[in-house]
Amino acid sequence: MLFPLYLAYKLNVATGTVPTFITASSDSGRTENIDEELVKTLQGFHNGNKTVNGIKLHYVEGGKGEPLFLLPGWPETWYEYRKVMPELAKYYHVYSIDIRGMGSSDKPTTGYDKKTMASDIYALMNELGYKNIYIAGHDIGSTVAYAFAANYPHATKKLAMLDISHPDDNMLKIPLVAPPGSYDVSNPARAKFPWWWAFNNVPNLPEQLLQGKNLDIAYNWAYDYLSYDKPALNPQEKAIYIAAYAKPDALRAANDWFRAFRQDIDDFNTYKKLSVPVLGIYGSTGISDLGPFLKENTMNPKVVELKRTGHWIPEEQPEEIIKQFKEFFR
Repeated sequence: MLFPLYLAYKLNVATGTVPTFITASSDSGRTENIDEELVKTLQGFHNGNKTVNGIKLHYVEGGKGEPLFLLPGWPETWYEYRKVMPELAKYYHVYSIDIRGMGSSDKPTTGYDKKTMASDIYALMNELGYKNIYIAGHDIGSTVAYAFAANYPHATKKLAMLDISHPDDNMLKIPLVAPPGSYDVSNPARAKFPWWWAFNNVPNLPEQLLQGKNLDIAYNWAYDYLSYDKPALNPQEKAIYIAAYAKPDALRAANDWFRAFRQDIDDFNTYKKLSVPVLGIYGSTGISDLGPFLKENTMNPKVVELKRTGHWIPEEQPEEIIKQFKEFFR
């Protein structure tokens, strides 16, 4: 069976040179695998794949101890936790997971509501032989992690959420017009306006507009806009992520995370208040309402605001994340 041409990525880890993109067809059997290159930079970690709920989930695992599942967000992959994984692996068996539609995991045409995506993680947990886990998520991964705890409290030892809450009725109150100063790039403390939540919701159009060079423009803008006072990601790191979203099915799947928000809100309204221990961490200049959300929907959460920090918390503040996770999960 033939597959379309897609962008593959080759990173020269040894020299640190600017990465190059190549085209390859997956039926050739000779496609460069970015994950195989990236995992070489993390001593003691390796790639894994499991088929659950009829789809393949890819993850990178390493370490010993109780299981800690890390769920990434848009528009990144498992690689966003690279700066915290080695240290956390000294205390936990760490799994950084490409959620449904992300990276090297499958990208089906359905199942992007967070309740279904949480069931993927629950099935993966069972497939790996665990009865319960520590779980943490960032951005879209945070919404999935919350849905996991809401639907499988018996399987949730503790939950950590980074910067983004689960969609709820407050999402319906976001204004159409950005508040003053939202796009003042000279002010690192500016409030951010998540206009792409609506844009990515539009059927088909984002995929048509963002193919090719436009994807680079849009995603590079987002990486810089959601940082604090300087880009949180260097050009090589941005290129790694952009390559992961360059295929049409990858871009469609990522946008489907947003298109499911209406269903996510409806599902949220059926959930009980969480009783599991919860840690919430958000950046002072991110797009988060995480603090008020957790105080209303969980019992006795620990909420941490990181000053001078944007949205990319595991990459902007890795030492703080390691510290907070070690204190909370232990």
